[in-house]
Amino acid sequence: MDSMMMDAMSKDMMSMPGMATMDMSVLQACMDACSACEQACTVCSTQMMSCAPACMNCADMCNTMMRSMLRMQGMTPATMMAMLDACIAMCQQCMDECMEHADHSEVCKMCAQACKACMDACRAVKDMMMKAA
Repeated sequence: MDSMMMDAMSKDMMSMPGMATMDMSVLQACMDACSACEQACTVCSTQMMSCAPACMNCADMCNTMMRSMLRMQGMTPATMMAMLDACIAMCQQCMDECMEHADHSEVCKMCAQACKACMDACRAVKDMMMKAA
């Protein structure tokens, strides 16, 4: 993401109570992980029909999380935490489903890894928000 967008996001984030200490690189890592997870889930859902619903739901949630983080206006810390929790839950479900096929499907293995990275990044943002509150 270019520096102008990061600066604009920083200003929006700083207007939220308790968010002045937010490290925007953590937020960027979460958005990047959401994007990678969305792409992996989309690929996986087309190749592994047994985990397609979990993958598509996860892809949709990651896309929504990423777009919400880019928008920021109208987001309260409580709303952001709820979104992060939902994204983590969807990624967990998708990762669990894909891990059942990871031994015989490289796509499912890749998807599970992307879900794990997304969960870790979302948790890092949550941790930072809780410290800032």
